[in-house]
Amino acid sequence: AIFPYISIVLSIVFTIYRYKTNLYSITSFSSEILESKKLYWGAMSWHYGIVIILLFHFLALIFPGLIKDLLGNLTRLYIYEIIGLGLAISSLIGLVILLIRRIIDKKVNRITGIIHYIVLVLLLIQVLTGIDISVSKRFGSLWSLDTAVPWLLSLIKLNPKIDFITNLPFTVKLHFFNAFLIIMLLPFTKLIHILSLPISYLTRPYQIVIWNRRS
Repeated sequence: AIFPYISIVLSIVFTIYRYKTNLYSITSFSSEILESKKLYWGAMSWHYGIVIILLFHFLALIFPGLIKDLLGNLTRLYIYEIIGLGLAISSLIGLVILLIRRIIDKKVNRITGIIHYIVLVLLLIQVLTGIDISVSKRFGSLWSLDTAVPWLLSLIKLNPKIDFITNLPFTVKLHFFNAFLIIMLLPFTKLIHILSLPISYLTRPYQIVIWNRRS
């Protein structure tokens, strides 16, 4: 009832502050120049998996009735759940690769701070709890339409109704709490780059990169 609002307010306030005071820090701070092979496989697996999963979540929030009709058929429900689980596993594999890369690659490890590990661990918790919900609390994509979605909508309406989620398992509640914790930490981490839309890339001229290799 309270923490979601705290996390969102802090996120908005400090995002605006960071935008006003340090605009060019709003970036992913890519370490590709230090190591690219593991980054490629980790980032690709992570981004493709999590972006589609988030899209599924938003569709359920915006069109709960439509999604409920879609999942009313058992075959479609199984397909939906299997796709979601597959995407979650892809995200998990990507995260593990990125975490291992931060630890074992000497160059990358040298520029890795505690906040990088905090972000990766929180994202790891989010994905693992999501996979647990998918496997052990089956058909979460369906029952969440009558629990999580009404709760989130009540938060948007500034009339929080926690009765919808009070009796849900601990893992599900941890999934919710951790999500808002990630939102709260957004302006303090490299995750803030998701708010930067590279629209100018569509119209700007190509860049010419010249390597200066000193003997």
